[in-house]
Amino acid sequence: MEPNIIDLLATDAPASEVSDAIKASLFAKSVEKIDALRPAVANSLLSFNEPEEDTEPEGSIESETEVEDEVTETEEEEN
Repeated sequence: MEPNIIDLLATDAPASEVSDAIKASLFAKSVEKIDALRPAVANSLLSFNEPEEDTEPEGSIESETEVEDEVTETEEEEN
């Protein structure tokens, strides 16, 4: 069992031991997260399904149309 980081700090353990314990703890946590994400990433990269189409929000399309209509109306008024 790895020593607890707080115990190392409380017992005035050498800085190298504290540093090694922190690194080991962070490495263990990162390995857990990577192992949890690995199947999802592998499925998304290696699947032969058609990718989902990216759709733009309807609001942005409407606002672009409205701006074009306003420009056309002001041009017609000027003529």
